[in-house]
Amino acid sequence: MRKLLNKLERKFGKFAIPNLMTIIVFGMALVYLINFFTNPEYTFNLSSLIYFDKGLILQGQVWRILTFVFDPPDSSPIFIIFALYFYWLIGSALEQQWGSFRFNVYYLTGMIGTIIAGLITGYATNSYLNMSLFLAFAMLYPNFEVLLFFIIPVKMKFLAWLDVILMIVSMIFSGWSERIAVLVSFLNFLLFFWGDLTGSARLFFRRIGTKSRKGQNHGKSWKKHWWNDKDNDPFH
Repeated sequence: MRKLLNKLERKFGKFAIPNLMTIIVFGMALVYLINFFTNPEYTFNLSSLIYFDKGLILQGQVWRILTFVFDPPDSSPIFIIFALYFYWLIGSALEQQWGSFRFNVYYLTGMIGTIIAGLITGYATNSYLNMSLFLAFAMLYPNFEVLLFFIIPVKMKFLAWLDVILMIVSMIFSGWSERIAVLVSFLNFLLFFWGDLTGSARLFFRRIGTKSRKGQNHGKSWKKHWWNDKDNDPFH
């Protein structure tokens, strides 16, 4: 995958959009503010025009294929500030680590997978797309700490495992449309990190094997010394 990305970057790197996550977060914030200051029951609501809807897309509202990424989480004003800041934080960190082109590719492949899944099932949301960013961030910065409930420091790797468990539970108990959305999020992450995951797994089992061999050698050495001591024991 890295060789392919290197080759693509040499050819198409100049077309990368810098600060992509800043643009997306700014768009989410703008949509949220417009929604907040209008009454969705009686006047204009911007989210109703941009969320993913297969039926409306087939009727000609093709912009929804792209604009759903700007649909903000439906939450309180206080929570939305931290949610958007967190999106910006992980996206900017990934772009800084990978460069603009590779981050663009990661987001674009997740977006394409989400769109395809949405056109098949009729359901698509940017929630699981952004979740794949979170998993990538946790993979690269496992010991980065955030304050859970603004009080408890928790490392990203533990939050990532919790989210993986919740996503698996969602796949088990939800309908097929959401199951496919979760699966697409996982596949996007695995596409980019499969080599790292398999390498880490090999290293983990190699360490276990090394510790096991050391334990066996230590046991044999202990028995050898014990028998030698027994042979030299004047009271035996």
